[in-house]
Amino acid sequence: MIREVWGLWFSPCGNVEKLIRAMAAAAGETLGVPVMYGDFTLPAGRTDRRFGPEALVFVGTPVYAGRVPNKLAPYIAGHIHGEGAAVPVVCFGNRAFDNALAEMADILGKNGFTVTAAAAAPGEHAFTAALAAGRPTEEDLAEAAQFASRTAERLASGRIDPLPAGAIPGEADAPYYTPLGLDGAPAQFLRAAPAVDEQECIRCGVCASVCPMGSVDRLDPARTNGVCIKCHACIRKCPMQARYFADPAFLSHRAMLEAHYARPAAPLYLP
Repeated sequence: MIREVWGLWFSPCGNVEKLIRAMAAAAGETLGVPVMYGDFTLPAGRTDRRFGPEALVFVGTPVYAGRVPNKLAPYIAGHIHGEGAAVPVVCFGNRAFDNALAEMADILGKNGFTVTAAAAAPGEHAFTAALAAGRPTEEDLAEAAQFASRTAERLASGRIDPLPAGAIPGEADAPYYTPLGLDGAPAQFLRAAPAVDEQECIRCGVCASVCPMGSVDRLDPARTNGVCIKCHACIRKCPMQARYFADPAFLSHRAMLEAHYARPAAPLYLP
């Protein structure tokens, strides 16, 4: 019997958090049980999390290069364990979710959970608002909540049935998607990091406080002292719009996405 619902997320730009909150709240209301949340976007939130057999846990991340963000997958694999039901959720930027949902389900299954449902939903792309602008919309969130309510109703009997083998498309250990430029050739921008408009930057520290890798130098925001995962949290949340990407390969990839993936993508809810 499910006695508590949890929503966990990695959400630099906020879209995954919106989806997980909508799902967990709807499931909790349907079951009439407490709902709790956990945010592991920032390093301080990446604690050990263990759930008993009476928990239903929604776990969400964005899709990076067609998979779970490679800097976050080890945390999920090593620190989020449970004996009850889990729902992997991925949010993709309108292109495709590729193998991310299969990977997330595989991690949670290996960590003791029974993967009883799964979801992949579009959200505004971190790189550009031209892709899935404003998503998830209120309609998207309502659809996500309905999916969670259906899942909760199915679990209300006390049985936790796993998704059938092969129900989730993709392969958990498939290669990462290779970003392409406008010319169709691979675009190499792994080492790219945001540039800073020194005339606009007011040294407020917001960029450093929201970086999920802790890589922005608090004293010199133009310095990146660690890995940049291109999440765009620092760009989206800069109050002065002083941060931007200038790397030619990155810009070419962004232009390619805008040219080929502007159509509205559909979500996938299983079952």
